Amino acid sequence: MRVNSGSMGKEKGGFFWDSSVCSSRGSSSCSSSKGDEFESEEEEEEEEEEIDEEEVGAPSFSVLPDRWDVLGLGQAMVDFSGMVDDEFLERLGLEKGTRKVVYHEERGRVLRAMDGCSYKAAAGGSLSNSLVALARLGYKPIGGPALNVAMAGSVGSDPLGGFYRSKLHRANVNFLSESIKDGTTGTVIVLTTPDAQRTMLSYQGTSSTINYDSCLAGIVSKTNIFVVEGYLFELPDTIKTIIRACEEARRTRALVAVTASDVSCIERHYDDFWEIVGNYADIVFANSDEARALCHFSSKESPISATRYLSHFVPLVSVTDGPRGSYIGEKGEAVYIPPSPCVPLDTCGAGDAYASGILYGILRGVSDLKCLGTLAARIAATVVGQQGTRLRVQDAVDLAESFAFNLESSSVGTDVGSDHISSL
Repeated sequence: MRVNSGSMGKEKGGFFWDSSVCSSRGSSSCSSSKGDEFESEEEEEEEEEEIDEEEVGAPSFSVLPDRWDVLGLGQAMVDFSGMVDDEFLERLGLEKGTRKVVYHEERGRVLRAMDGCSYKAAAGGSLSNSLVALARLGYKPIGGPALNVAMAGSVGSDPLGGFYRSKLHRANVNFLSESIKDGTTGTVIVLTTPDAQRTMLSYQGTSSTINYDSCLAGIVSKTNIFVVEGYLFELPDTIKTIIRACEEARRTRALVAVTASDVSCIERHYDDFWEIVGNYADIVFANSDEARALCHFSSKESPISATRYLSHFVPLVSVTDGPRGSYIGEKGEAVYIPPSPCVPLDTCGAGDAYASGILYGILRGVSDLKCLGTLAARIAATVVGQQGTRLRVQDAVDLAESFAFNLESSSVGTDVGSDHISSL
């Protein structure tokens, strides 16, 4: 892995718990009184979370740091989540359990139909989940200084763009990209029926366009680890932006990490994925199905085989396999990481949390692969054992404190670079 020497080291998966209530209730096709109670619980939980963030002393971004420990490039989407019944879906002609791309008019029609329902909004996305977890793990100078975490992407100058930026900022993640004038921010509407099936409507807005400009080049050049969200490969011409950003990361000796994101996305954009994975990636994050898709393996192949194969091309490979555990691969070999014990409540966000643990371990100088994976597995288990996709503030602080003794004995210094990974 390539990182500027001296810039870091020892001294240095229910959806949307972090949300705001966006409407009152009242429609029989939407949430019932049970949903109203749930909404009140969410509001109370958010108030407690805000207090916790103040207590741990999240640094202000009124003055930007000279360097970013991690910069993520991904889709900036606001998630709207609500409970509806089957009649609601039938009335709008929506097929239950599917995901579809919608345009401005259909999005407006669905949101108008939800008026009077109980629903919530959140700065959503897989990448933002990982970045928020990482920022919360790094709030306090435990094992090193507080971490500087940022995201780049595309939001409009509309109220939703301001909402997204504000939500991330409150979670100690700075959204660095300028708003697109007169642009519209992308949204995902998640409609959950009583049988727990989710129907998802995605509106791209300006998030479908991410251009490589002097602003993006400048922040990439001041980054230690640059993370590319795999969902970006779905966007037209974005591969050009990704390549140029990865080239800048290489030039400035930053690490490049890629999240696989989705099997169907990999299958549709296989060559583009390998253009980045094969030429630029220092780290790849995938689940077992995504890893097999990257390898063109059948479902009969084991996750450890896919991990070993990928590690011939990428210095560090992280593959999760749900309740069966995970694997960390390097140089054609793989280390098995048993799952961390927990009582599962919600698996949404588990992989995002695991990725944050790997990044946190690297930034804190953890050199042992087993230790690195165990750290990530504990963080993932914490998220699986709660309702909501994001690591809570106090849980993050507790986890960071429990890992401190491992960091003190780590043999890795401040230069966590490509040579280090290849020598593991």
